[in-house]
Amino acid sequence: MGRFEQRTPRAKASGRKEHKIRFKQAIALLCLALAGCATSSGVPAARILEPEIAGAYLPLNARVNLGIDTADGAAMVIAPGIAVTNAHNRRLVSGPVIGEAAQSDLLFFRVARSANPATAAPVVGGAVTAYGQGTDAELRVARGEVRAIVIPPGYDISSWFTYEANAGPGFSGGPVVDTQGRLVGITFAYKDEGRKRLIYAYDMARVLAELQALQNLPR
Repeated sequence: MGRFEQRTPRAKASGRKEHKIRFKQAIALLCLALAGCATSSGVPAARILEPEIAGAYLPLNARVNLGIDTADGAAMVIAPGIAVTNAHNRRLVSGPVIGEAAQSDLLFFRVARSANPATAAPVVGGAVTAYGQGTDAELRVARGEVRAIVIPPGYDISSWFTYEANAGPGFSGGPVVDTQGRLVGITFAYKDEGRKRLIYAYDMARVLAELQALQNLPR
């Protein structure tokens, strides 16, 4: 299960305790087990259509539960030699770990790949495409629309955004892409609301800020 306590390195003021409590209560309602043993979501995809995203995409797969089951997820190379996924995907990561964001479900690790995909901010109402892995380790895709962008009081970058799509298990840590092929977010959770499924993702401003915070920590 992913952890979710909101903090951002670019807070205008020190994070208020009551805000963190509200975040914890809200996220208690989310289904955070995006990586794991479950039915596949999205639809099969032969390949990733966006060249920069294809060059940065990393499928994750591992045997879990004493080798009885498999777990699937995804990661993205966001800078030369550096990839990001969800912290709750840690058991799927084989490369050297740089660190976990203190209060976000993000984990950064080193890879032998140089990619630096173009990024952009999500736009409410904008069409997006998400990529992830199926239970049989095949590439899956889900398409939807950005529904909301959440910026808590006292912060100058968003904590997360939501998009409505048929993503879910296996999309954890995977990319969210806009219609111009730019990386706008990293998926981390979902919540079913009746017949609709809302997917939660960190936007790239948040992801890059968290990486910068880890790189600035005293060695």
